[in-house]
Amino acid sequence: MTTATQSSGSVLEKGYNGKMLNVNLTTGEITVEYPDDSLYRQYLGGYGIGARMLWDRVPKGADPLGPENMLGMFAGLLTGTPLFGQRWQVVCKSPLTGGWGDANCGGDFGGVLKLAGWDGIMFFGKAEKPVYLLIDNDKVELRDASDQWGQGAIENEKFLKDRHGKRASVANIGPAGETLSLISGVCNDHGRLAARSGVGAVMGSKNLKAVVALADRKVISQSDVTIKMLRENLDQFVKPLKDFFHNFGTTGITAMSALNGDSPVKNWGGVGVIDFPIAQQIDGGSQINPRMEKSYGCWRCPMACGAESKESTNPKYPYPHHTHRPEYEAMAAFGTMNLVADPDALIYANHLCNEYGFDVISAGGAISMAIECYQNGIITKEDTEGIDLRWGDADAMIAFLKAMGERRGIAAVFADGVKVAAEKIGRGAEKFAMHIGGQELPMHDPKLQPEYYTTYKLDPTPARHTQYEGNKRLGKIPPAPADNKVYTGRGEHHKGASEYMHVVNAGGMCQFVMMAANTANMPSWFNAVTGWDMDLDEMMQIGERIANLRMAYEVREGGNPRKRAVPTRVTGETTEATHAGPLQGIKLDTETLETEFLKACDWDLETCKPSKAKLESLGLADVAAALHN
Repeated sequence: MTTATQSSGSVLEKGYNGKMLNVNLTTGEITVEYPDDSLYRQYLGGYGIGARMLWDRVPKGADPLGPENMLGMFAGLLTGTPLFGQRWQVVCKSPLTGGWGDANCGGDFGGVLKLAGWDGIMFFGKAEKPVYLLIDNDKVELRDASDQWGQGAIENEKFLKDRHGKRASVANIGPAGETLSLISGVCNDHGRLAARSGVGAVMGSKNLKAVVALADRKVISQSDVTIKMLRENLDQFVKPLKDFFHNFGTTGITAMSALNGDSPVKNWGGVGVIDFPIAQQIDGGSQINPRMEKSYGCWRCPMACGAESKESTNPKYPYPHHTHRPEYEAMAAFGTMNLVADPDALIYANHLCNEYGFDVISAGGAISMAIECYQNGIITKEDTEGIDLRWGDADAMIAFLKAMGERRGIAAVFADGVKVAAEKIGRGAEKFAMHIGGQELPMHDPKLQPEYYTTYKLDPTPARHTQYEGNKRLGKIPPAPADNKVYTGRGEHHKGASEYMHVVNAGGMCQFVMMAANTANMPSWFNAVTGWDMDLDEMMQIGERIANLRMAYEVREGGNPRKRAVPTRVTGETTEATHAGPLQGIKLDTETLETEFLKACDWDLETCKPSKAKLESLGLADVAAALHN
């Protein structure tokens, strides 16, 4: 056990274990690594440490689906402690985008992994046959998973819990990951996914079905000091926001977002008030919540914004008991994007994605593209094996999703995302492929919130809505113009807001919990579980260090976010989604948004390469030398 001394002289267990696992799947060798404490202070945890490991250990130009790629699973610094740590991240070179890849996840796996004594796991190589990693506190071994290959993710979790006990936490892939679907993720807690960047395909490429973690410890760094701090900070929560998330989850914004211009509609080519005026039929409070049985929270979450369902009474959409309530992104990706207003169908689509291991954003977007291709004669009923793809047809949407999961017909092409589908289908299909840099767009329209545009295009992992949040309580993020049609003066704000989110993610904290919490106290939380004396300035520099290392990796691997194409429906350059409604007439000033952000970051305006001086100022001299020769 690692200890730290507080200023009072008392001793507490640190918030990190100071050890990680290296697993060579080719040879079966498992070794323990003991990072220096400085690694945690410089990068916290999660994809902060993951960025350092990926840069150091994956050779330039490695095949994302080859044995040289690393699949890293890292818990956040606060994960497993009483102080707001629930989340963990998966890091790899992305097979979906070809560059930096990460996926963020809740559930219980991150907490249990930390309680078992490990801050992260790094997998290399490829097993000869399907395997799973069993972690029972300090005992770690690879076991045969041949009998599990082909199982759905939720089915497999139950299988492994039956074998190893209910206290086991399971992170695994479903059939989508096994078949190397580029839009597959890593699942835990029967339906919480590290969904983006194609991380499930990397796991499948290594013949790794699952990781099972068991722990005897209940919590890390639980002391009188941390419990008192937790209670005081809970008292400072914004109660209306906390209550909203607890009662409705993110599903609570679905109906209003479909009508106010936040949600993309009809594959980004529609207007909610015109094309989806029945949005109230999928309202979270009146339509989704009555189908739920109880609240759900990720590991020791103080907000518990999730819910689990009763068993479906609709034989067409037979989602099982304890199905997770869909999050907003799933509701929008399958609902507003496809004009489907049947709550049971949307809950079932979410369940199927969890079982197959699909990213709901990408899967819903792929079906939207397929509908447009079908409506425009680019693919036919023969291609779809008889599925008549139409807007608003829930049965057709579910049938096509199942065909994607089973890799049947033309749906097999869409199971690798819209970019691959457009390339393979041709005949003008690219017009309907709503992606940036290979990744399907999230469910928030940047014409309503301009920073999303810059995030979607310029973040090393493109099309990610969780990389921006302009938190006002932190006190370190410059304000942005209040008018969303003013595009100047946003660069410094966006730089600070994105670096703040790197701290949140690497710290293992949930973005929604942090919306309610007094985030100005974040250094105090880190210090309480480490014995550090970090202040807000040092904390924000960590966010900047992570931002620069992620971008350096993207550039090293040949990526240039500045050159990524953005669909004109997204920018308002064409008027499919701006001819009427709340976003009528809006056209983003993309050049101003991009250049002001890049200048604020000190990243090259043509290549996005971080400057040598910036990298060196952040203690990344080795990265500067490699990037600038």
